Amino acid sequence: MERTVAGTRVLQVDAVKPEPAAIAEAAAILRAGDVVAFPTETVYGLGASALDGEAVARIYAAKGRPSDNPLIVHIADRAQLEGLVSEVPAVAERLMDLYWPGPLTLVMRRGPAVAPEVTCGLDTVGVRMPDHPVALALVRAAGVPIAAPSANRSGRPSPTAAEHVLEDLAGRIPVVLDAGETGVGVESTVLDVTVDPPVLLRPGGVTLEELEAAVGPVEVAPAVRGEDPGERPRSPGMKYKHYAPRAPLILVDGPVMQMQDKIRDLAMEYLEEGKRVGILCSAESRGVYVAPVILEYGARADLGGVASDLFAALRAFDRHGVDVILAEGVPTTGIGLAIMNRLRQAAGGRVIQV
Repeated sequence: MERTVAGTRVLQVDAVKPEPAAIAEAAAILRAGDVVAFPTETVYGLGASALDGEAVARIYAAKGRPSDNPLIVHIADRAQLEGLVSEVPAVAERLMDLYWPGPLTLVMRRGPAVAPEVTCGLDTVGVRMPDHPVALALVRAAGVPIAAPSANRSGRPSPTAAEHVLEDLAGRIPVVLDAGETGVGVESTVLDVTVDPPVLLRPGGVTLEELEAAVGPVEVAPAVRGEDPGERPRSPGMKYKHYAPRAPLILVDGPVMQMQDKIRDLAMEYLEEGKRVGILCSAESRGVYVAPVILEYGARADLGGVASDLFAALRAFDRHGVDVILAEGVPTTGIGLAIMNRLRQAAGGRVIQV
């Protein structure tokens, strides 16, 4: 099935057994030097050949992405690491055995084949093998590794459905492969394995606890916890404001009852000012608040479900036309660290600790 939205073609594909004709068409577009949006297990990506600097530049142009924000390269086979990286540390081999294909990006020393536009002049490159049949089929059919950030306008919530891609990029890119909603819901974990101990640059679907169980101590970069990285970004999501809905978001974090009290107080203040208030909260808190728009991100006991629904909820506030969003924090255990990292980025510094 095919449709066109503002000049962008949308090719419907099966998420488990993608249609060869659609994959071949998208792969031909990539080989010709253009971009394609496609699903991964985390979010939808906007891909171009990682070997073609002009093609990669089209990603930056479509997204409005800062030119010093490096991209992640997607491969379908470990043999594609040849030329992309100059060496594969033993710790990387261990993690590949455990988590590839999957939501783990490993930062290694770059090789000669990768286009400099991918790495923004850094001597490292992030590589991962996605765990999605459509993404893997596309990389194989294209015959080249694919550089791909999330398929959204820079700074916006990442897309977990093709409709989110079209909200931001319709008319700016030629093709979207639509395979339905993604699973993990937040981007891949990014781990720098060029240093010892390895450094977590971005939390994601593979948790800090899982990494440390596999390879021992892992250092956490300041940006992960919302601090100023104080350096050029070595990974997406380190420096710039990301994941933000159109209305300003205020993140409130702390013990549950204190969070609820603070959000109630803030909501009342904004309502008295005549603002249309949105509240993003756990399922357990829904009955606590009074506001024009209250959206749940899921149950606190199921942080995986929270991650899966987070970006869709943030985008939903745009459709509701709210003036301000008040969001509950979550515990930073497991994938909760990734959720809080994304909420802090979306808040852009507007974080209240109670």
